[in-house]
Amino acid sequence: MFFYSPDRAGIHPEQHLAGYSGILQADAYAGFKALYAPDRKPGPITEAGCWAHARRKLFELADIASKARKEKSTTISPIAFEAVGKFDAIFALERSINGSSLEARVAARRKDVAPLVNDLIDWMKRERGKLSRHNEVAKAFDYMLKRIDVFTRFLEDGRICLSNNAAERELRGIALGRKSWLFAGSDRGGERAAVMLTLIHTAKLNDVDPRAWLADVLARINDHAIHRLDELLPWNWAAEMERRKVAA
Repeated sequence: MFFYSPDRAGIHPEQHLAGYSGILQADAYAGFKALYAPDRKPGPITEAGCWAHARRKLFELADIASKARKEKSTTISPIAFEAVGKFDAIFALERSINGSSLEARVAARRKDVAPLVNDLIDWMKRERGKLSRHNEVAKAFDYMLKRIDVFTRFLEDGRICLSNNAAERELRGIALGRKSWLFAGSDRGGERAAVMLTLIHTAKLNDVDPRAWLADVLARINDHAIHRLDELLPWNWAAEMERRKVAA
């Protein structure tokens, strides 16, 4: 689901998620802080750290090719390089259990992933103690070390992924085409665009061609009974199209 907001003020996620009290996996954006408050109604949202965000800065500090493209020094941080290797080992284990049941994910994490996570955290603490607080690697370490409980929550909850990369990928198209969305015309236009993006991406997630689905639904919806609108949802629409093919 996509929401529109005119700026990055914290009031917007509070409004968008006003009735939600589940898990939120995101970066450490300060605007989310009120969502995690213990006295929040209808209940506090559980914060889950994104390991891709924690890894990103370290990867930049260890990426020779990127530094060369930007015509900066090609000297990399050996500590950052080692950290990225430790992160990648954890990501590799997580990829091997993608799609498993919640119980299987937790069991595998306790057995195989937790030891690597604990080793990484202990190593980061030791290395962090040797660095100035102004050091870029220290800042990257602090991003995670100041939120250890948030970043290790996934070990005991099979619903939580290691990162929110899936959501980030869905947003990439919006970012790449942002110059096309500059002129929505008004806040109301932006809200309509968010609705359309929600419908289009919902169709994609259900392996439905958005263009075919929208063309058919828009042609039929005027005469469709309002109490049966659920029949036009992408997953129900796809099932109906399949039944028609079989019948033909």
